[in-house]
Amino acid sequence: MNQQIAGLTDSSVKKGQIPKYHELMRPVLELCSDGQEHQSREIRNRLADRFQLSEEQLAEMLPSGQQTVFDNRVGWARTYLTKAGLIEKIARGVLRITEQGQEFVRSGPESITAKDLDWFGEFSEFRRTTRGEDGADSGESVSTISLEDEEEELTPEESLELGYQKLRRAVMSEVLERVKGCSPAFFERLVVELLLKMGYGGSRMDAGQAMGRSGDGGIDGIIKEDRLGLDSVYIQAKRWDETVVGRPEVQKFAGA
Repeated sequence: MNQQIAGLTDSSVKKGQIPKYHELMRPVLELCSDGQEHQSREIRNRLADRFQLSEEQLAEMLPSGQQTVFDNRVGWARTYLTKAGLIEKIARGVLRITEQGQEFVRSGPESITAKDLDWFGEFSEFRRTTRGEDGADSGESVSTISLEDEEEELTPEESLELGYQKLRRAVMSEVLERVKGCSPAFFERLVVELLLKMGYGGSRMDAGQAMGRSGDGGIDGIIKEDRLGLDSVYIQAKRWDETVVGRPEVQKFAGA
C-alpha cells in the first residue's frame, strides 16, 4: 500500500487518525480521476496508506462490533458519491468516475460535505426519500443522517449508535436515581439479586439471602461462590453517593 493519491490536497489530510466520512469523499473522487476502473478493496487500502493509519486504527470497530470504523466511513463516502452521480458502479465492488465526477474534481471544493452534494438532483432525491416524503427525519432508516449529525461528522451507523448510547446513559441515570430513592432493605436485596444474575450461586432461595437489617453494620447477604455452593461469599450493601468506600468500612465488615 505504497501508492499515493494523485492530486490530493495535503491540507485536507489528517495523517495518523481515522478521517471522517466526508473527509474521504474528495480523496476517493481524486483516486478515481484517472478514469480507470477501481476495486473497492484497492480504494480502501490506498486510502489507509495515504492517511497513514496503523493496524490498530484499521481494526477499530463500531460499538456494534459488526464493521470497522474505517471501512464504514469509506463505504459511506463511496455511497454518497455514487448517489450524487460522481462515480458509478461497473460491477460488484468495481467503481469508475463519471464525466460529472471529473468536472467536480476540477471545479469542486477541496473538501466535500453532504451539503455540497445536495446540488446534484440525484443525491438530493436520495436524501429526501431516506428522510420520508415530508423531508423530515423519520428515525427509521439506517441511511438517515440529520443536519445535526452532519455537523458532528457521523455516518448513519455512527449516528444511530450515538443515539443508542445517549438513551442508554439516560436510562442508567434514571435507574440509579430510583435505586437511591428506595429503602435500605430493598437495596440490600437488589445487591444480592445482582450478584446472582452475574453467575454466583444457583437460585435466590438456595444461594442468596438478604439477612441484615438497616443500620445493623453487619452482614446484609450471603451467596455461594459458584453453583456447587462450596464456598460462601458474605455481602454488605451500602449506598455511597460522593465518596469511595474507605479502609475503615472494609475493616469493620471483615470483623463482622
